[in-house]
Amino acid sequence: MDNFLNNVKRFIGHVPFTKDAVAMYFCMIDSKTPAYAKATIAAALAYFLSPVDAIPDLIVGLGFTDDATVITGALATVRAHVKDEHWEKADNFFHS
Repeated sequence: MDNFLNNVKRFIGHVPFTKDAVAMYFCMIDSKTPAYAKATIAAALAYFLSPVDAIPDLIVGLGFTDDATVITGALATVRAHVKDEHWEKADNFFHS
């Protein structure tokens, strides 16, 4: 997870849920976020960055559908903890 932001840069513009993943990352590193939410986010982000997926990312049109499902499910679970400040940090990351 230490290099998450560096690793995620390769997906910008190619994967529509990248901003969600970055906002979740900022939520995960927030000291006010409960442990269960951090664990949920960490697992989802690890799956997103993992080269081993249920559907390989290299398959055009389908490769990121499993990742999208994992990120969407995790975000639905922790949405209450992803605050405006996390979304703002994600916006700043994309515009820096």
